[in-house]
Amino acid sequence: MKADSKRKKYTERDQIMKKVGLIGLGAMGSGMASSLRRAGFDLYVFDVRLDHARRFCEAGGTACESIKELGSICDVVISVVVNAAQTEEVLFGSSTSPGLVDSLKPQSVFVMCSTVDPNISISFESRLAEKNILYVDAPISGGAAKAASGEMTMMTSACAAAYELVNPILDAMSGTVYRLGDKAGIGSKVKVINQLLAGVHIAAAAEAMALGLREGVDANALYEVITHSAGNSWMFENRMAHVLAANYEPLSAVDIFVKDLGIVLDMARASKFPLPLSSTAHQMFMQASTAGFAKEDDSAVIKIFPGIELPKASK
Repeated sequence: MKADSKRKKYTERDQIMKKVGLIGLGAMGSGMASSLRRAGFDLYVFDVRLDHARRFCEAGGTACESIKELGSICDVVISVVVNAAQTEEVLFGSSTSPGLVDSLKPQSVFVMCSTVDPNISISFESRLAEKNILYVDAPISGGAAKAASGEMTMMTSACAAAYELVNPILDAMSGTVYRLGDKAGIGSKVKVINQLLAGVHIAAAAEAMALGLREGVDANALYEVITHSAGNSWMFENRMAHVLAANYEPLSAVDIFVKDLGIVLDMARASKFPLPLSSTAHQMFMQASTAGFAKEDDSAVIKIFPGIELPKASK
């Protein structure tokens, strides 16, 4: 494993040799594209919200009208869509639109940044190899703010030829790039384990805050004590701040953890490995989703607890 946390200096030649495309200008994708633009890469973007892509490119870059157009131009394409199904459509198209494989040049590189079942990532690499297209398994972590500042973490695995072409691009988008192996699947396995911890920590943080509210403890005082005590976690500190502010605008939605913890459990089920905490956390997010909070911030999992009065937004 190699982790590169120092931003390297790349020559102008490193940058202009590669036309870089990015698909998916959501919270993470927009920040990643901005980092590439700041680094001076020749940037092309596509989003199903064409107006959104055009507005993004007012500050630099080129908005493409289709995935096929982007693929025909770019040497490296980064996909930052929601899930495996969307990645499948980006790559291989649908009944109504072609995918990247119809336009990517041989020896171009596809960088897959979604959280997916590791076996699906392995399959993507194999199918693209048949078209002489290189593949990087590269799920991401750190949230929208770190994506925007170029300080997110990437958990990657790929063959040496792919790394040789994309190293400057990965480093431009990330504070730390973990190079975990020479084939797809390893990066996705590490990301799945990260999501196990993230989901369990959010569920545990919500349970702790809910118990405090039920017992009549002042929520702000509880937050202050826990964030300065051994029981703290990054997720408690970050997500319970959302609860205190009564701000459930989604940075990462409840349904993201319905999906991601589902992938965690699927991976473990294949080897008959027990995950009791993950199973419980998954049920909590499922309950929150079916209760109507699917699109709210994942901290809204606290809303499943009965008999508590949650903090209200200050006027």
